[in-house]
Amino acid sequence: MAQRIGTYIIQKGTGESYKAYLPPKLPPQPPLDLTKLYPYLEKATLALGQLNSLNKSIPNTALFIYMYVRKEALLSSQIEGTQSSFSDLMLFEHHQKSEVSLEDVEEVSNYVKAIAYGLKRLKEDFPLSLRLLREIHGILLSGGRGSGKQPGEFRRSQNWIGGTRPGNALFVPPPVDRLSQCLSDFENFLHDDSLPLLIKAGLVHVQFETIHPFLDGNGRLGRLLIPLLLCLGGMLDEPILYLSLYLKQNRHVYYDLLQEVRLQGTWETWLEFFLDGIYRTAKQAIEAANLINNLFLQDEAKIATLGRARFSCLQVLEYMKRLPQVTVSLLANELVLTAPTARSSLNHMVKLGILEEHSGKKRDRIYIYRNYLNILEEGAEPFTEI
Repeated sequence: MAQRIGTYIIQKGTGESYKAYLPPKLPPQPPLDLTKLYPYLEKATLALGQLNSLNKSIPNTALFIYMYVRKEALLSSQIEGTQSSFSDLMLFEHHQKSEVSLEDVEEVSNYVKAIAYGLKRLKEDFPLSLRLLREIHGILLSGGRGSGKQPGEFRRSQNWIGGTRPGNALFVPPPVDRLSQCLSDFENFLHDDSLPLLIKAGLVHVQFETIHPFLDGNGRLGRLLIPLLLCLGGMLDEPILYLSLYLKQNRHVYYDLLQEVRLQGTWETWLEFFLDGIYRTAKQAIEAANLINNLFLQDEAKIATLGRARFSCLQVLEYMKRLPQVTVSLLANELVLTAPTARSSLNHMVKLGILEEHSGKKRDRIYIYRNYLNILEEGAEPFTEI
């Protein structure tokens, strides 16, 4: 068991000493007890296959990916403390004013850009490597909070987790003079195909979080690594599997298990949790896709009962699939409609029960595709306890 546990190195800081953690190489030694993990692995693999098949059969795959990536970005950033909602992100991306700080929303938007960039590079046959991780990190921290913490560069100073300084921290990652070797070993394991891909992804996530190679953004990039690995390994065709909702809902267990791996080498316990998360998350994504498709079909059927107004209403519905919250002036401008036509279309859809009018004002009323937004925002409510 001792070979599964890292070593502590005494470091001297400003006026005090502290212990920094040096993780062992992957894969764990003694080897993982895969027999114990197979039931979890089988369930997770089957659910992931079902999700990937659904991705090929749903009518609007591009829209589902577009929205699902944004939900993951939102949830992953919320774990780090942002207070953005789904509506805030949508408004920001459509150059509208949101109700939270610009930094919060920009941080989420950068996550969307980072995952898109990473997948694009992998599809161009660029290897999953330390260089690519630096490039993705540079995008992740290109604006908002963290933009002043060396985007795209590995840290050149000691960081820590919890506490006010290394001396009273919950966890202190490897010191800077050992960082290069840790990252070299980590990169070598990225190209090790000796273990099932989902097992490998679970190991990679913990090791990355333990090394904590950047001054900021390690949590977001560590979670982003999971779909990158699954797409690269062929288990997913598109980035439609994310763990952030599961980790957000079970964040105390998540943090405890990370620390137990470091202190006790309990990789199997972590992997059971991780694989269960893959299974549950895949099932949730399948359910969400089906709910969204059924909602669209029902609402399109309602619109079909209208006369000539159905044409502009269908145009409005298609636009609101990407921005579920609009005003008359925004819609008129974006769809090149007259203001009376935009207003009439929105009011038709309110009467049909598709939209709801939110503000109650005579002017600048806000129209919300509430049933759709409810599906997208499930589990994505901001929270303050980290």
